[in-house]
Amino acid sequence: MRNNTAHIEFPSRIGVWLNLEPWPIREAQAIARDIEALGFGSLFIPEGGGKDVLVESAAFLAATDRLVVGTGIANIHFRLPMPAEAGARTLAALHPGRFVLGLGVSHAPFVEELLGGAYGRPLRTMRTYLERMDSVPGEIEQGAGFARLLAALGPKMIELSGELADGAVPYLVTPERTAVTRAILGPTKWIVSEQAVAIARDPDDQLRRAHRHVGGYMAMQNYRDSWLRQGFDESDLVPGGSDRLVRALVGLGSAGEAAASVSAHLDAGADHVLVQVLGGDPSADPRPALREIAGALQI
Repeated sequence: MRNNTAHIEFPSRIGVWLNLEPWPIREAQAIARDIEALGFGSLFIPEGGGKDVLVESAAFLAATDRLVVGTGIANIHFRLPMPAEAGARTLAALHPGRFVLGLGVSHAPFVEELLGGAYGRPLRTMRTYLERMDSVPGEIEQGAGFARLLAALGPKMIELSGELADGAVPYLVTPERTAVTRAILGPTKWIVSEQAVAIARDPDDQLRRAHRHVGGYMAMQNYRDSWLRQGFDESDLVPGGSDRLVRALVGLGSAGEAAASVSAHLDAGADHVLVQVLGGDPSADPRPALREIAGALQI
């Protein structure tokens, strides 16, 4: 049992989930600074397009003063567990209380077809990885603590995130599922929930963005199983997702309505919520929408 839950110094309870891999790193650092200036408490970044998420994290931590930087999610198939642990300790030593290592088992098609690896049983694979991380000698960056969170959708992975990690990062879930995660983890573990929002002026455009976003995960069995556990059925798991599914998962409407979808996760037991802005295209600048949301949330 991991009982030394690491402290995270979030400046506010609302953060940002944003894929900055397509941006040149200097421009991406400027975006991180703007996110901090808007009052958001964190920037969580994904891994999958070729950039090393720990290197990116180092760049964003160096470019900001108080912003917490997290990996959302570092793919455990990209690096061995001992370098992952040592790298995270190094970032924590340089920026105490400001680095969160989010880890995930990824998805079978990605691991097997793109990486040429073997996708074993997710729970066993993650448990072994975490145990090997814990075998890193204590004298490496001695005293440097960081929060370790898991991408956890199913109940057993959520339980593991409380046993061998410091909490969970629920992704593409309803506030009701955040509440279930809290019930499983208890009161002392971190829950950092993601909430996608689409606040385009045209309601039809909002819905198109939501369908495109959810549809991108429709072929991944992990998410399909998660949505079935959340009370949806096969009629919702059509290409792009049903209207019922996407309206439940994505905050649509004005900035105020999007803000309400974020607050719902806090009310359900999340410690911190990550806003993911769905733009008109993947390269769209998220900052105008983030300014609106920051105002609506009064962060």
